[in-house]
Amino acid sequence: MEQRIYNTLTKQKEIFVPLKSGEVSIYVCGPTVYDFLHVGNFRGPVVFNMIRNWFESNGFKVTYVSNFTDIDDRIIDRALREKVDSLVISERYIDEYRRDYATLGLRPQSANPKVTEHLAGIVAMIEKLIERGKAYVAEDGEVLYAVRSFEGYGKLSKRDIDDLRSGSRIQPGEKKRDPLDFALWKPAKPGEPSWPSPWGAGRPGWHIECSAMVAALFGEQIDIHGGGMDLIFPHHENEVAQSEGSFGKDFVKYWVHWNMINFGDKKMSKSIGNVRTAREFLSSYEAEIYKWMILSVHYRSVSDFSEDGIERAVAGLARVYSALAAVDRVIQAGSAVGTAPQASLAKAIEAADQKARLAMADDFNTPEVFAELFNVVRAFNASLKPGKVTADSLANAMAVRQFFASWGELLSLFEQPAEAFLRKLDDMLLKQKGLDRAAIDAKVAERRAFRDAKNWAESDRLRDELVQMGIALQDTAEGSRWEVAK
Repeated sequence: MEQRIYNTLTKQKEIFVPLKSGEVSIYVCGPTVYDFLHVGNFRGPVVFNMIRNWFESNGFKVTYVSNFTDIDDRIIDRALREKVDSLVISERYIDEYRRDYATLGLRPQSANPKVTEHLAGIVAMIEKLIERGKAYVAEDGEVLYAVRSFEGYGKLSKRDIDDLRSGSRIQPGEKKRDPLDFALWKPAKPGEPSWPSPWGAGRPGWHIECSAMVAALFGEQIDIHGGGMDLIFPHHENEVAQSEGSFGKDFVKYWVHWNMINFGDKKMSKSIGNVRTAREFLSSYEAEIYKWMILSVHYRSVSDFSEDGIERAVAGLARVYSALAAVDRVIQAGSAVGTAPQASLAKAIEAADQKARLAMADDFNTPEVFAELFNVVRAFNASLKPGKVTADSLANAMAVRQFFASWGELLSLFEQPAEAFLRKLDDMLLKQKGLDRAAIDAKVAERRAFRDAKNWAESDRLRDELVQMGIALQDTAEGSRWEVAK
């Protein structure tokens, strides 16, 4: 099965052919660690966790690296405000990031390099760029990349260098030879942290950091480089110029960029006050809800984090977990040895698995995967019959459990005990509807008493009341079960 990936560089889907047979190298731009990360910052980790898992499930050896930017103006500004060393700030928020990452239940990446660990490599790459005529040193020790020395500048973002230059001017006292030139090394400022270099004490520019870390961990080329769409220009464009200017060969085979998060029709923005940290979101909702919201839409589409978007995620998860809870009940009650699932269910599972795999091979089309998950839920629910668990019903449940275990591992979803998680989801839905669990339990118990007394009129009346409240009922030999209708 050929894997196709949408490549930002060519703006089309391409068949994936790795640089080295059987191996995949992935570098994803990680966080700048000066504060808690917002909900949008974890879209990339969730998406690339899935991509790494998918490649590994197809037999590839994957090296997946995401960095920490621990030298940055915002880190320095916060350190100055708090009157501490900048590394105190960066290490604090690296720890906080890792807490949120662990809460999301994502697998650790292969490596998380820090800029402070790669300063020698950064200096060496800058020296090489100077030697190759791609960079120059200003009088005060600032080193700048000469953008016009790189013929392919603009090829990733599809921007014309002359259009970029139009309207740009070199201001009096500025050290640039061209307005488009950007900093590779910045001279130290009074009171700010600095590191030694051949051009004097200072610190690296943002763009050179990733180029140097990729070179240190992977060499001159990598298969996949990821990041948010907001990084295409100038960050990734400048990475291309630096790395290809250093080594004279294509830097990245496939550029993969994820889209932004919106709250309804509004982008997340400090100016309108709707920035929400991942810590806040995960404290209010379950990690499964966050991952569902990210993966239920294609990674190149905008993800909706409005209240409506959250409600859709809760309802979708509830449908799946309701089926998984039924699976658990069948397996727990079963005594006969299951053989094979009934033909119609087996056919539905096989078809869903094949279609889901084809969807993943088509640029990681997770919305189509989710549609197939629901197809299996429908087929399993249709196979459920009241009464004693038989060998056939046990085999059905085991097959569905295996299907969701396999896809759950790949997506890092469906990791919670079904009944307990379903109760949490129901509590969220009850809160949305303004309903009280104890009151519903009492009404269900009252209806059960009427059923036991064969007072069908009162039993039906209470059922109708519960349905009007948005409660779905199921009568079993063990009693009446209820859940919030989805």
